[in-house]
Amino acid sequence: MRSRHHDIAEDLRQQITAGNLQPGERLLSEAGLADRYKVSTVTLRKALAMLQGEGLVEKIHGKGNFVRRPHRKTLYVGGWGTLDPWTAAEPTLSVTVRSTTIQARGHLTTLLKVPTGSPIVETTCLTHEGESPHGLARIYVPRYLVSAGVRDDDSPYRNAVTRFAVLGPPPAVLRETVCARPPTPDEASALRIGYASVVLSITRIATDSTDRVVEATLLAFPGDRVNAVFTTHHELDERQTQG
Repeated sequence: MRSRHHDIAEDLRQQITAGNLQPGERLLSEAGLADRYKVSTVTLRKALAMLQGEGLVEKIHGKGNFVRRPHRKTLYVGGWGTLDPWTAAEPTLSVTVRSTTIQARGHLTTLLKVPTGSPIVETTCLTHEGESPHGLARIYVPRYLVSAGVRDDDSPYRNAVTRFAVLGPPPAVLRETVCARPPTPDEASALRIGYASVVLSITRIATDSTDRVVEATLLAFPGDRVNAVFTTHHELDERQTQG
């Protein structure tokens, strides 16, 4: 026998797919829905959690539950030297940036190849369209690579980091590791997605000609809101070009 919250989720799902509840429309309050379906708010929240995990409903803190609008997919462009891959092809998107200096701990020491306690600049970028988040990045750069006299919150530095570039020449090697996985609690909260959702996770490590890591970036995109494009350039040997 099915649980009551499955029946409630199915009823709301049908109303959404039939167009009786329109994208962007606010649902009744949780107390109001619980009264309508004659259930407790605990049971009602289980039903809403199912719909949030399916991407049909989103909960906006302090405002309530809304029918989720279909998201346009953003374009992530792999590689170095392009404009910010979040905004280059999506001019309606904006990026909220926050920077601070922290000490390297745990996995960051491995990613950046620095001793524990080394000062690094952490920049968090949240890309969004209106109130809808589209992507989250945490960018780490060794503090000594930041130009002298440039504070973490200075606009030139913020702009450079937002465009995924350190303050210097392009790196010799850029490695990007891609996987699909469930979101972490922080990612689920920032991106306003359910724990049952899938994020596209990209870890990018940039190194210079001496194999020194100059940037480590951890990106997470909701799987239904992004297309990733990676282009490989094959450099021919001089002997091949003369053959």
